[in-house]
Amino acid sequence: MGESGKDQAASPSRPLPRIIAFANQKGGVGKTTTAITIGASLAELDYRVLVVDLDPQGNASTGLGINARDLDATIYDVLLRGEKLENCIEPTAVKNLFIAPANLDLAGADIELVPEMGREQRLKKALEAVIDQYDYVLLDCPPSLGLLTVNGLTAATEVFVPIQCEYFALEGLGQLLRSVDRVSQVLNPTLEVTHIACVMYTHTTLADDVVREVREHFGDKVCKTVVPRSVRVAEAPSHGKPVTTFDPSSAASKAYREIAKEISGGTSNRAR
Repeated sequence: MGESGKDQAASPSRPLPRIIAFANQKGGVGKTTTAITIGASLAELDYRVLVVDLDPQGNASTGLGINARDLDATIYDVLLRGEKLENCIEPTAVKNLFIAPANLDLAGADIELVPEMGREQRLKKALEAVIDQYDYVLLDCPPSLGLLTVNGLTAATEVFVPIQCEYFALEGLGQLLRSVDRVSQVLNPTLEVTHIACVMYTHTTLADDVVREVREHFGDKVCKTVVPRSVRVAEAPSHGKPVTTFDPSSAASKAYREIAKEISGGTSNRAR
């Protein structure tokens, strides 16, 4: 286990951390890439960031250079075995960026959680012990509304939705908004979608139509910056790095940094 930063806990004046669930019920929309790259971009702004990998595929973990076979504890142990979250947090190669990793053990968690007491609140309670050590906690939710995603939405203070610039993205967005509404009614009354980002953008009429329609429907919640489709984004995970580290000058890296500034209000933590 790596050092999770317990010796650098937040000062009493630090604002409450923001817990952002990255969610989309449609797969293949760049959700995990967006979560880890925005996490890295916020870390570059000198914020302390924890990424929690809630997807059994563990792509956020491998995308940040974590070898699942070398782990003593994962988020599965936290949710199902009562392990302390701090015992599974690992540092990454990016300064200020940490991850609570996942592996295939998590694949059965949706079923295993069913008979457990307080099953929807497991992640929220686990985060309480470490939350004062971070400015941002980013939850990479799986592309479904099982108990893992419900745990993420219950623990979150807000939801970030990446959508691919294609026709079916709008359908997936509608499904997710209905799911967020159901969770807010029953488990987390303050939960709301705060940011929607258009990713995998290509210069086509269809992509432009999707971006325009999303902006018309959701207004200021849509990030000003769109993220272009890039082969460098696709290559970065195989090197265990976010694209902002793998190719810092790429157009996608610059776009994700701009979105991180939108999230943080355009300031770095050094200026606070």
